[in-house]
Amino acid sequence: MKKTGAQIIAECLLEQGVDTVFGYPGGAVLNIYDALYEYQDRIRHILTAHEQGACHAADGYARATGKPGVVIATSGPGATNLITGIATAYMDSIPVVAITGNVAVDQLGRDSFQEVDITGISMPVTKHNFIVKDIRDLAKVIRKAFRIAVSGRPGPVLIDVPKDITAQQWEYEPQPCGEKYPSPRFSQEDIDTAVDMLQKAKRPLLYAGGGVIRADAYQQLLRFAELLDCPVCNSLMGLGGFPGNHPLFVSLIGMHGSYEADMALSECDLIIAAGARFSDRVAGDRKRFGQQAEILHLDIDRAEVDKNVAVQHSIVGDLKDILPALCQGLTQQDHQEWRNRIERWRMEHPDTSSPAPDAPPQYGHILSTLRGLTGEYDIIATDVGQHQMWTAQKYRFLHPRTFLTSGGLGTMGYGMGAAIGAQTAFPDRRVVLVTGDGSFHMNLNELVTLSSYDMPIVIVVMNNTVLGMVRQWQKLFYGRRFSQTDPHRKTDFVELAHAFGVEGLRITRDSDVDRVLKQALDLNRPVVVDCQISPDDNVLPMIPPGGTTEDLILKMD
Repeated sequence: MKKTGAQIIAECLLEQGVDTVFGYPGGAVLNIYDALYEYQDRIRHILTAHEQGACHAADGYARATGKPGVVIATSGPGATNLITGIATAYMDSIPVVAITGNVAVDQLGRDSFQEVDITGISMPVTKHNFIVKDIRDLAKVIRKAFRIAVSGRPGPVLIDVPKDITAQQWEYEPQPCGEKYPSPRFSQEDIDTAVDMLQKAKRPLLYAGGGVIRADAYQQLLRFAELLDCPVCNSLMGLGGFPGNHPLFVSLIGMHGSYEADMALSECDLIIAAGARFSDRVAGDRKRFGQQAEILHLDIDRAEVDKNVAVQHSIVGDLKDILPALCQGLTQQDHQEWRNRIERWRMEHPDTSSPAPDAPPQYGHILSTLRGLTGEYDIIATDVGQHQMWTAQKYRFLHPRTFLTSGGLGTMGYGMGAAIGAQTAFPDRRVVLVTGDGSFHMNLNELVTLSSYDMPIVIVVMNNTVLGMVRQWQKLFYGRRFSQTDPHRKTDFVELAHAFGVEGLRITRDSDVDRVLKQALDLNRPVVVDCQISPDDNVLPMIPPGGTTEDLILKMD
């Protein structure tokens, strides 16, 4: 049956199981949007206020569901507005398929109105990209794009489609959704070497990253950790990949990891890195990282092995296959003495804060109250900054895909779009965005999306009136020269919320935290909660950039 290029795009999306797309219309994608009108009973479209918000929403949808997210934007500025969102997905290995329009094929390269070489621009931050100049290739390219996005180490793929291609007609033949490309294969010798390392270890530490979640290998990780009787710490991207209430769970690792996690890292004799890449926020000084320990690296991406930290042994493949293979060769281990030692470190630095009722609201009280009011499958999104690290430290995530945050790129303004994507995917779940006033100023335009679709997202703004994380670094490393981190902005977030048709609440004292947060969640509609915390609250512990646990900072004035 002959269909237009735009109809072929819609049919191929349905083939891939896509029921929701995010985007913003424009001249070069008018044919695609005309097809979406025809297919509106099968493909839901969420219109955001800005293309970057749409891309973050597709990213959040993908993180929350495990399925690829789809975003559509027009040519020129519409396409370039996607780049930060695409780069965010790329750095965190998120399967997003971006479909952009472009000028007609015969207008390419002529500096036509709203023409841009988006494939050239996006090449460094996509897993692959395509420009379709022949309608006969369109369906094949779309199918290949989805297959690439979800196979191996996932990532974003961009398809650029000139406007005349979307108008032309060609024969469309339905096909079933293709299988993923095969994962790298490992040998029994690889497994045997690793098992020998595991059984010789007296003080093993399992460092689990976002790859565990991407591989849907959290059950396999749990079985492996229990059989090895091994303490588990997570990278920022790995939170939720191991139950935060499990006796073996230590906490967040790295620059703002817990004292006990960072001490365990410095005293262990074997580091098992599963789906993690030894980023600078974990490894710090790469030459001194884990010098006392052997390192076993388990990852699907061969390029990550020995890239940041040299390891003694690696297994490249799908964690869902590697972990059960290791379990087959292992006998039940017992590391009680080692776990007791970690517990003693935990007790050395308990959280004993107890603010006065009339004191400013405390971030720890806000997060612990929020945790008590939300369910274990509810979804928490964050932006980037102090609030992000506090959430990672204080919240205990019990399930994968319940914590959405920008780890690799560290994108301020990510969280609102991600929350929209998650709420779209799971309308019956509670979605909460924890943000800071700096990040919120970068995405507050998307309040119109929450209001327009009546999304009951609760936005908790840790409002300290400063750019807190950068200011903290200025305290520590720049002699308290607070250059441009105390902007004195006069935004009234409650009135702003009302202007967008959203409920606005305010917390000015710690004694108000429980009542106001409960009120916000009970409203079951979009709400902004302005939490006026102190500008002098800091994220601790902290390892300075390029440092090790020997440089750990536990207190600040």
